[in-house]
Amino acid sequence: MKLSSIMTKELVTVDMDTTLCTMCEIFDEKRFHHLLVIEDDELRGVISDRDLLKALSPFLGKACEQNRDLATLRKRAHQVMSRKPVTITGQASSEDAAQLMLRENISCLPVMSSDGQVVGIITWKDLLRNYSQLVCVADRANT
Repeated sequence: MKLSSIMTKELVTVDMDTTLCTMCEIFDEKRFHHLLVIEDDELRGVISDRDLLKALSPFLGKACEQNRDLATLRKRAHQVMSRKPVTITGQASSEDAAQLMLRENISCLPVMSSDGQVVGIITWKDLLRNYSQLVCVADRANT
């Protein structure tokens, strides 16, 4: 199955100077696990919720919180993003995407158009959901 039919097309993007504080709010509000970093209409990086957690001080919101802990909220996207993200085209298959994610040990792939624009994102959850639906269809056909 082509990725263009199962990818998430509703993209949530940030720019290079978006603060971690703002990204935390986006993650909480949108319930996504990945943000694409776009600058000058080009994909510059990807930030996962795990990247964000690693960048934040573990003492935020605790009694021992200090100014330096609060300062982590002012870090910028370009300081924590994964640069040069691995991408894939919408014409690729779900099998291609799964193999690429496993080989690169990543949890998402920005989906690019032939002219280099981001048109979607595919995550391991999208692939698992698609696989599960295929298994259900196959099971129904065998009964």
